[in-house]
Amino acid sequence: MTDVSSASPRAFVSLIGAGPGDPGLLTVRGMQALMEADVVLFDYLANPDLLRYAPDAHTIYVGKKGFSEYISQEQINALIVEQAQANGGQRVARLKGGDVFVFGRGGEEAEACALAGVPFEIVPGVSSAIAAPAYAGIPVTHREVARSFAVLTGNTQEGGAHYERLSGVDTLVLLMGVRNLHQIAADLIAAGRDPQTPAATIQWGSTPRQRTVTGTLATIADVVREAGLEAPAVTVVGEVVRLRDSLRWFDTRPGFGGPLTGQTVAVTRTRGGASGLGDLLRARGASVLEVPLIEFAPTAQPGVLHERLRDLSGVRWLLLTSNHAVTTLIGHLHALGLDTRHLAGVKLAAVGPSTARSLEALGLRADFVPATPGARHLGAELPAMPGDTLLHLTSQLAEDDLQRALEARGLTYDRAELYRTEPARPDSLSMDRLRGAAVVTLASGSAARHLAALVGTDLRVAVMGPQTGDAAREAGFTDITLAHTASLDALAEAAEQAVAAVTG
Repeated sequence: MTDVSSASPRAFVSLIGAGPGDPGLLTVRGMQALMEADVVLFDYLANPDLLRYAPDAHTIYVGKKGFSEYISQEQINALIVEQAQANGGQRVARLKGGDVFVFGRGGEEAEACALAGVPFEIVPGVSSAIAAPAYAGIPVTHREVARSFAVLTGNTQEGGAHYERLSGVDTLVLLMGVRNLHQIAADLIAAGRDPQTPAATIQWGSTPRQRTVTGTLATIADVVREAGLEAPAVTVVGEVVRLRDSLRWFDTRPGFGGPLTGQTVAVTRTRGGASGLGDLLRARGASVLEVPLIEFAPTAQPGVLHERLRDLSGVRWLLLTSNHAVTTLIGHLHALGLDTRHLAGVKLAAVGPSTARSLEALGLRADFVPATPGARHLGAELPAMPGDTLLHLTSQLAEDDLQRALEARGLTYDRAELYRTEPARPDSLSMDRLRGAAVVTLASGSAARHLAALVGTDLRVAVMGPQTGDAAREAGFTDITLAHTASLDALAEAAEQAVAAVTG
C-alpha cells in the first residue's frame, strides 16, 4: 500500500506495459491510462504509435537502448517522481516495452514512487517472451512437446550451475541475448543441453520489421550473425521451434513482404486527428509514424464570428472546406443556443466527399460537392448565381484558390474565421524518425508548408490531390507522388508507389 500523505492531490503514476511492438497488443487499461495522462515517458521499445492515445500530453523520450543508454535508470526514476509532483500534481504514464516487470526494471520505478509517496498502478503488458515466439509461429508450450518454459535475460552470462538447474525445463526463452548468444549457447551445451536442440531468433517480433531465423543450439549464433539480426530480439531454444513449419502465420499474410514491409511511412496529421490512413498503411506492412504537424485553436475573433452566424438571412451558400469546419460550426451554433435548424434556407457546399460525410453524420446533406475534390474545383463548379452571398467558414490560413475561382466568375466572396490553424511541434524522437522515413504523406497544403519548415524538403512525399501537390512543390519538395483520387486508400497506394519506385 502506497503512503500518499506527502503526494500532491492529483499526482499519480501508471506504469504501463506497452507490449512487444504491435500497437494492437496494448491492453484496454493501458489505453485508458494514456488517455488520462498529462505526461508520458516512453522508451526505445515502446511503439511511438501508442502516443496517439495521449494527443494532448507532454511526451518525454527516455530512450534506453541496449548497451548505449540515453538516460540512466536512476534518472528515469527521479524524472517519474518529479513529473508526478510538478504543477500541483500530474498524471504520469510511464510507457515501457513489453511487460512492466519482466526484465523491465519496473519494480525499481514502482519503488521510487512508493518512496516518494506518489500513488501508482501497474498495468501489465504482453511480454515479448511469449509474443515474439507466437508471432513467429512458435508456442512456448505444447501438450505433446513442451510442458514448461523459462525466461532468461541474456544481458548477464549466468552459465555453470545456473544452466544446470534448468536441465528439466523444456523451452528456454532468452531476452536481450543477441550480444552474448555464442557464449550462452556454449554454456547451455556445457550444462548438458543437446547441441542439436532446435533454436530460433526473432527480431522486432510482432512488428512489420519482424525477421526470424532458425537453426540449432550449436548453430543459432552463427545463423543470427550471418543474417545480420540485432537487438531487439528473442531467442527460443526447444523442440517447440519445429512447430514453426506448420504454425507460421504472421510473416505469410497478404501484404507482408510487399514494398512497405519494414518501411517507415510518416503520416502527417492534425493533433488528435484520426489515424485511418495509418491503419491502411499498417495493413500493407508499413511501420507507421504518426506525426501531428497541425493543431486547431479557437478563432481569435469569436465576437465577429458569432455576429455573422446569428444572422444568416442574407447568405445563399455556406462553403465548408474541411471536416473540422463542419464540427466547429456546429459547436459555435450550440454556443449561441442554436442548432442545425438555424441553417434552414442556406445551401451547404462541401469541398469533397469526406466533408460531405461529416455533414451527413450530423443529419445535414450537402447541396453541392464538386466532381473533383478541391477548393479550386468547388469555386469553378459551384452553381451560384450573380448576387448570391457566399460565406466561406474556414481558418485564418485558408489558401485563396476558392476565392480566386469564385471572383473570376464575378461572384462575391465573403469569409469568416471559424478556427485557427497553428503549427504543432513534434518531439525530438519523432523529428529524427521523420527524417528517416521512406515516404511522408501529406493531405493538405498547410501540412506541406509546416513539414518544409520543420525538417526541410529533402524528403519523398505522397500527396492527396493536385492542390496539395502544388503546395508541396511551392514549398520546395521535388520527389512527389500524387494520389490518383482524394481518398485515404489512394494516398496509401501512392505511398506504396513512392517506395516501390526506389526499392524496386
